[in-house]
Amino acid sequence: MTPEDAGARIDRFLAKALGGEMSRARLQALVAEGGVTVNGAPATQPSRKVQAGETVELAVPEPEAPEPEGEDIALSILFEDEHLVVVDKPAGLVVHPGPGNWTGTLVNALIHHCGDTLSGIGGVKRPGIVHRLDRDTSGVMVVAKTDAAHRALADQFAAHGKDGRMERAYLALVWGVPARPAGVIDAALGRSNADRTKRAVVPEGRPDARHARTAYEVVERLGRPAPLASLVRCRLETGRTHQIRVHMAHIGHPLMGDEVYGAGYRSKSAKLGEDAAKRLMALGRQALHAARLGFMHPASGERMVFETPLPADMAELLAALQH
Repeated sequence: MTPEDAGARIDRFLAKALGGEMSRARLQALVAEGGVTVNGAPATQPSRKVQAGETVELAVPEPEAPEPEGEDIALSILFEDEHLVVVDKPAGLVVHPGPGNWTGTLVNALIHHCGDTLSGIGGVKRPGIVHRLDRDTSGVMVVAKTDAAHRALADQFAAHGKDGRMERAYLALVWGVPARPAGVIDAALGRSNADRTKRAVVPEGRPDARHARTAYEVVERLGRPAPLASLVRCRLETGRTHQIRVHMAHIGHPLMGDEVYGAGYRSKSAKLGEDAAKRLMALGRQALHAARLGFMHPASGERMVFETPLPADMAELLAALQH
């Protein structure tokens, strides 16, 4: 603090010292919350005058995530009762609010759609997300409406189908044709050393390594005379972030349209033919669809299976590749 600052209100002094980065109203609130100290003691009044030689410290708490609010967003509901809701999530819809996406998510849509039928998860009226799909992945999702359903479904997902209760199958369009018509990719996943926002296959012994297994089978070879792509069905035996995308890229067959794990294949689109290349560009996302989801109903114990066809953008790309 300089001598010319002496006698100034503490909120004015801080506003000046911060170069206008925080409003006086915000600083006044922080003073009231005990976030400003003078010589180690809380300054309780914004009008307190600062004196030469005093040490003023400001502690700004981490911003709290806003509570999601309901929004009238169209949903494709496949099934709903008092325990759960099954939806066909479109590509482009983020599942849960987070940094950069506090609104316009599946959770916002479900809060509006379910209304008072949500009995609450952890004491809060909100849908219980037990699994997620990437923003640009389409397909079937189940969401809990009660605490009991949330616990039961989470337990099934934790078993990853090993006990026969849960089944998850995806359809993907990938570059090239795997050497084997069917197989299992068993490779641990962790953070990429080159880009911390990406996942990568890593050695089992690494601290962040997580066991990951994906079973795949080639449904159709696409392109004539030499196939340039394949329609592949993948079944998850674990549920890691970006698992299918990383595993298929790991064996040399990244998903078409995947700019994160298959950007090196972008130039191959010129070999597809005009129509297929145009459809791939229009896709604008990884060609991945959660086509089938099976589970045991958390209340009745009934076996439930839901399937959805490829969305229009993937179906159009597939048709172009077939012809």
